[in-house]
Amino acid sequence: MGRRDRADHYSKQARKEGYSARSVYKLEELQRRFRLLAPGMSILDIGAAPGSWSQYTRKIIGKAGHIVALDLSDLPDLERFANVETITGSVFDEPIIESLVARGRYDAIISDAAPNTSGLRTLDTGRSAAIVEHVLWLCPQLLVPGGNLVVKLFQGGEEQPLLQEVRRLFETGRLNKPQASRDESFETFLVGLGFRANEEGQ
Repeated sequence: MGRRDRADHYSKQARKEGYSARSVYKLEELQRRFRLLAPGMSILDIGAAPGSWSQYTRKIIGKAGHIVALDLSDLPDLERFANVETITGSVFDEPIIESLVARGRYDAIISDAAPNTSGLRTLDTGRSAAIVEHVLWLCPQLLVPGGNLVVKLFQGGEEQPLLQEVRRLFETGRLNKPQASRDESFETFLVGLGFRANEEGQ
């Protein structure tokens, strides 16, 4: 199957299954491999628009679970779900961070967030790395001990330093590019399993 055919396959499958974007199949692959999500979990979805990751996550966590979905854009595809709370704003803004902390800690943070791309790879990868660094900085404030993380990163030379930071914060750290990612995409995903409960997270 060629690149374009594969892209069409995932897009058609997403429409068929009622998902708002083909990116859902990246999370599905990561879930199969790493078991990031489980029934009853509380999840924070950063950069949630248009909503496919939260849509998929709902099926895993069930009615006993809860999702807080955050994005700069509105999330109309998620507002009808009783166990999904949507927030419009930036994860870099202090009032937003405070509101996330006030809601309690999460069992997992998931993030398919990407910067607005300029077409300049060096600039775009730097902005992507800044998002990842910020999410990692937030983990001690937001994750329960033993919690999990998956966050998107544009590959541009920061992969290994950021992976080392994930491995410092989590029992297990991995880099993985799902098959559902487009061939021409330079994205990968950092996965952290088992957040370490140390003085940073108290």
